[in-house]
Amino acid sequence: MSSEQAGRESASVWDVVVVGAGPAGASAAYAAAVAGRSVLLLEKAELPRYKTCGGGIIGPSRDALPPGFELPLRDRVFAVTFSLGGRLTRTRRSRHMLFGLVNRPEFDQALVTAAQDAGARVRTGATVSRVEQHGPSVPDRRTVAVVLNDGETVLARAVVGADGSASRIGAHVGVKLDQVDLGLEAEIPVPATVAEDWAGRVLIDWGPIPGSYGWVFPKGDTLTVGVISARGQGAGTKRYLEDFIARLGLAGFEPSISSGHLTRCRSDDSPLSRGRVLVCGDAAGLLEPWTREGISFALRSGRLAGEWAVRIAEAHDAVDARRQALNYAFAIKAGLGVEMGVGRRLLQVFERRPGLVHAAIMSFRPAWHVFAEITRGQTTMAELVRTSGLARRALMALDRS
Repeated sequence: MSSEQAGRESASVWDVVVVGAGPAGASAAYAAAVAGRSVLLLEKAELPRYKTCGGGIIGPSRDALPPGFELPLRDRVFAVTFSLGGRLTRTRRSRHMLFGLVNRPEFDQALVTAAQDAGARVRTGATVSRVEQHGPSVPDRRTVAVVLNDGETVLARAVVGADGSASRIGAHVGVKLDQVDLGLEAEIPVPATVAEDWAGRVLIDWGPIPGSYGWVFPKGDTLTVGVISARGQGAGTKRYLEDFIARLGLAGFEPSISSGHLTRCRSDDSPLSRGRVLVCGDAAGLLEPWTREGISFALRSGRLAGEWAVRIAEAHDAVDARRQALNYAFAIKAGLGVEMGVGRRLLQVFERRPGLVHAAIMSFRPAWHVFAEITRGQTTMAELVRTSGLARRALMALDRS
């Protein structure tokens, strides 16, 4: 983008400015743009860019994609191998696809393109230093100033923060976190003979650190191998990944990328807005606490944030803007918040009794059916607990175990 174009953009007031072009931000930008509003999507990196992520696209993620969106799938998963610290290995299979696997650079870029096609403008290489809702940079009470690192100010009627787990917009809103985990991952190119062994199948290994697990996700000629556990166990998590790779017979292959990432879950009383600023996805601490699955939470919360940002942009006073922000928070808590509550309870059970969880999935057929239905998007844990007496009783029994 030329300096002249940037100058013209900074002189205008956008209806919605979205900070961060990951799945949450791109979804928010799409939702606001498709409603006919002027939308600017700011991203500090150049696109496409790598993200530490398994890249699993479960049913709720597919359901939250823009209409007609074509997933750039690298593989379709029909089988899951479960193991407990490398032991008691068993593979479960499904006649129907459980979920798909993507490379995040391709997936994220496709989402950004969908937002652009809907009318959003995209600026890369734009790092946001802060947002201001009062002061000399803000011309009136209906406007938010987004200040970039180079001093440029972009004005908006509403702002959506989707700038990741170390979010500056989240800091402005006052997001509070009560669970932080460390994920380590390696992208390992493998020969065709090895890739064939993994095609259509993933591995989930319940790990040696309480609450930890590892995964292998096949993506053509590359295996994404990773582990995750609570922060503060850095050395143990690294050792788990090294042992996991060695146990799989993959230690002889050189990773093309090795990376790490912190995931953060919000506390129940954490705010989701401040004034005309909303947060979504990782910036809001929205992800599933047990599996730490974040893509579906990013897509769903991003879409809601974009829709409510449009309403906030239309609000003529602080009272109306506040009402719309509260409606957004209610929508998040009624759906994703309930799922997170169930996920926290499952994580607590899993931390205490990983062997029990493994045995249930391996030996209790209804547990496998629940896993399959959730990954395919036919139900959620929250929906099961709400509608199934058996599921409620099973969860209460696990709570007591």
